[in-house]
Amino acid sequence: MTTPRIAFIGAGNMATSLIGGLLAQGVSTSQISASDRTAEQRDKISQEHGIRTFADNVEAIQGADVIVLAVKPQGMKEVCLDLAKHIGPQQLIVSIAAGISCASLTNWLGDSAIVRCMPNTPSLVREGVSGLYANARVSAAQRAQAEQLLSAVGLALWLEEEQLIDAVTAVSGSGPAYFFLLIEAMTAAGEQLGLPRATAAQLTLQTALGAARMAVASDVEASELRRRVTSPAGTTEAAIKTFQAGGFEALVAQALNAAAERSAELAEQLGQ
Repeated sequence: MTTPRIAFIGAGNMATSLIGGLLAQGVSTSQISASDRTAEQRDKISQEHGIRTFADNVEAIQGADVIVLAVKPQGMKEVCLDLAKHIGPQQLIVSIAAGISCASLTNWLGDSAIVRCMPNTPSLVREGVSGLYANARVSAAQRAQAEQLLSAVGLALWLEEEQLIDAVTAVSGSGPAYFFLLIEAMTAAGEQLGLPRATAAQLTLQTALGAARMAVASDVEASELRRRVTSPAGTTEAAIKTFQAGGFEALVAQALNAAAERSAELAEQLGQ
């Protein structure tokens, strides 16, 4: 596949991680441009990655095959309305802004090919995962371009229905914070058991990393991996039974439902 010319509107952390991922895959700096309203950020990204930067969004998208909208959701409407008359029919719009639906983007930009994405923060270290949804205007070639873009920072998974973006937000978009909360709690509990805080933190972090790598590499589900390390009447069983007695599974389901509902609410509010 011919490498598309990609223009980023907004050069914050997520855009910077995507640019770094693309360059690491061998994409030429000449194929990438970015705009940002702050001179400091433009200078930073230009020096770090050697790409062209612009203060003006319209200049940045000239000649681009893919336009990545990486601005904050609250500013998306204004940015889109300013760009609308400058976007050509062959240009693909990729939005990585949370809570902005394809319908809202179409209202602001016109009838464009749009891919809506929900990446997560581990994308910053190229260990992310993204849910992608394409509207009917997106061609097979453009789907491949969007997948190449998001795959530069991790796993890219296609969704057949846009409403599933809310579920992706609940599971993986917000998900890193759930694991950070568990890491925080385990570290504190280890300290209460007498471990030095630094030691408790190292034990917890390496355990989290090791468990995740085991789960990714395994050919069985997490439930089976859990059973394999839970000896009858052993220490792990004592801990697991305590989690379950406190309603652990139900609480996780409630938390993710709350996140999904809030995602849908924000989409309605921000899309007006």
